Amino acid sequence: MAVSPERSPEEKAQTARLESSYRQTQSPVMLDIEQNVCGCNYGACSWTTKAEADELARYLELEPGIALLDLGAGTGWPGLYLSSLSGCDLMLIDLPHHGLQIADDRARREGMSQRVCTAVADATGLPLADKSFDAISHSDLLCCLKQKRAVLAAARRVVQPEGRMVFTVIAVAPGLTEKQRERALVNGPEFVESDTDYPTLLADTGWALCKTVDLTDAYVATCQRQLEADLEHSKDLAELIGEADYAERLTSWRSNITALEDGLLKRHLYASVPMAGSN
Repeated sequence: MAVSPERSPEEKAQTARLESSYRQTQSPVMLDIEQNVCGCNYGACSWTTKAEADELARYLELEPGIALLDLGAGTGWPGLYLSSLSGCDLMLIDLPHHGLQIADDRARREGMSQRVCTAVADATGLPLADKSFDAISHSDLLCCLKQKRAVLAAARRVVQPEGRMVFTVIAVAPGLTEKQRERALVNGPEFVESDTDYPTLLADTGWALCKTVDLTDAYVATCQRQLEADLEHSKDLAELIGEADYAERLTSWRSNITALEDGLLKRHLYASVPMAGSN
């Protein structure tokens, strides 16, 4: 089993913020906004919409008996949905314990406990047996941590030779000026910067890229729905998170949308399989 690289203070602080935020995301106003924006009500930490989750299930070829590993699972979206849709077995892995407890509770309420398990673990190491999963998914995880290559390598180790991996990720667009790149970094997820592009990262870690889908336009539309929903729920949101944080939140959405419309950030879906002869 691989050893996880040392996590930076910034990554540890991010995990602590997520642990705290999951309590807010389960509030009625947050769940209502999520339903309007993404078509789900899990208190999710990714930007995967219900339509995109359906595409994940199709690319992963999920069905009963398939073992699916969902990395950076948060409160269970979209992993729990994928399992309920397909009947596949599911393991959810993340570091914030509270999010996984929420996922456990939901799996129990929905009668899925027998085929769903959770584990607090670092996706860069994965304390799991080699070749133990048929399919792997992660939604906007790699743009939220530094050790992207380590995650892809760990996933390659635990997947079956005939397995597959599908994920979504936000990235800095290529060919930017230094000023544009700075704007992209400010408006993207905390660790959006990568030392190379994702097709290269996949090849370097033993994955053969099968399909790339540009989700940027859909992501822009999702962010616009998010801004509209926040404005519609202004009173309840301000009471939940405070007036100052609510105002900052609106400013952030507007800035993010502008950066996306200016072509500074991209969001893609990548579908891949183990490269022949690797690992």
